[in-house]
Amino acid sequence: MAMATMIAPLLLLLLLLLVAPAVYAVNHAVGGSSNWNENVNYDTWAAGQTFTVGDNLVFTYGGTHSVDEVSKSSYDSCATSNPIDSHSGGSTTIALTAAGTRYFLCPTAGHCSQGMKVAVTVVASNSTTPSPPSSSGSPSPPPPPPTASSPNGVAGKFCSMNHLMVGLVLGFGTMFALVV
Repeated sequence: MAMATMIAPLLLLLLLLLVAPAVYAVNHAVGGSSNWNENVNYDTWAAGQTFTVGDNLVFTYGGTHSVDEVSKSSYDSCATSNPIDSHSGGSTTIALTAAGTRYFLCPTAGHCSQGMKVAVTVVASNSTTPSPPSSSGSPSPPPPPPTASSPNGVAGKFCSMNHLMVGLVLGFGTMFALVV
């Protein structure tokens, strides 16, 4: 019985280590440590990120700024008269719910023309490399949606979520049998 008492915590720890790195969304702080501000090269910042369906964009900004989501043509011309969505208040979190390119800018006069705008290309959750924003007039089609047989994150690399659940049940059943 003493041996079973020592093995159970070790098995629990092993099980937790295997399950802990499950799939997590990433919160992308727009502009990195510079936040949503003037004098930031958002093209360079976005090029260093991988935006995946399920991730979030987190805009943190001062009172002279806000965030508008706009169409590609409004983004290209810095037009602020017809936003898709507008946000203010100093902190805005935007969920990336679909693959494709999304466009954001600061509608404060002169800020967009000074570079305070960002285009993010969101990839499907089973893809690992984003395509850069298109500079041509015609947008490229979004990548195909993920299939049920291609899970994302760590689970996709080692096994499916079903396998993890079976492993959990077997692991806990074994620990329960050892303790009892």
